[in-house]
Amino acid sequence: MTTASQTPSLYERLGGIYGIAGAVDVLVDRLYDNVSANRNPHVEAFHLMKGHAGFKFLVTAWSIEKTGGPACYPGRDMGPAHAHLQVTDAEFDVVATEIAATLYHVGVPAQEHKEFMDIIESYRSQVVGPPVAAKEEAALV
Repeated sequence: MTTASQTPSLYERLGGIYGIAGAVDVLVDRLYDNVSANRNPHVEAFHLMKGHAGFKFLVTAWSIEKTGGPACYPGRDMGPAHAHLQVTDAEFDVVATEIAATLYHVGVPAQEHKEFMDIIESYRSQVVGPPVAAKEEAALV
């Protein structure tokens, strides 16, 4: 629990590691199957990782940290991790919608749902970006 208010963190209210890992397991499978989420031609590596436990681990670890759990995310910051993908606002919205649908699917209560979606939205400016020049894109991969 947070010491300042003795209110459980979002991490705790989402069920800790097991609750978050279970939701991410469902989410990532849904994202792989979502045609709209996979239209971006720059996400080829994502397609090749279908079912890849490492990707699920990264999303789980990121979610754990961002919701107030222990520091365990070994991945890159969102900006550098997504720069070469040239994500549009519409593509971000598709993924955010899938996240929201998954939270509903796994029974996350309304308050926790809103708090998690606020976290996702706070990363929009880091994930959505202008097209990257071919030379810059090669350096990012």
